[in-house]
Amino acid sequence: MSDVNMPAAEAEREFIAYELAYHVLPTVAEGEVSAITAELKALITGAKGEIFDEETAERFELAYEIEKYLEGRYRSFGSAYFGWVRFRLDPASLATLMEEVDAHKSILRTLVVRLTKAEEQNPFRFHESVAELKTRNITIGDEVDEVEEGEAAAVVIDEVPGDEKTEEVVN
Repeated sequence: MSDVNMPAAEAEREFIAYELAYHVLPTVAEGEVSAITAELKALITGAKGEIFDEETAERFELAYEIEKYLEGRYRSFGSAYFGWVRFRLDPASLATLMEEVDAHKSILRTLVVRLTKAEEQNPFRFHESVAELKTRNITIGDEVDEVEEGEAAAVVIDEVPGDEKTEEVVN
């Protein structure tokens, strides 16, 4: 019997690092979002992918409404649960994986990006970033605490109905 030598490219395929960002429909109960994330992760591992990082999906308001065809009609959504999963996968398996992910009924939208080595080492934590940027709404006449160094310096002033004097706060 003769030995068959396979080319190195076929014998050992290189896995590529990807990030799957996803929006879960806001109609899904908050307690069930983690189960949907688990289903997405199961699809990745079922495609022989290796998960190495994730950010749990949390609900937030979208910048614009997204439409999805559900139950025989188009519906618009202004909020969703957003999360991401980072994984390594054989590039030949990516198209099949994405077909399965896109077919999931509870997923509003997805985006897959190939990660650079720098992005792989330094993940952007969306929900942490949003929490740091939140500002407070106050009405004119409310007492405002001083802004400490490192905190968001923007203050949004709500107009009081019938009040013609609205001041702009400039830092």
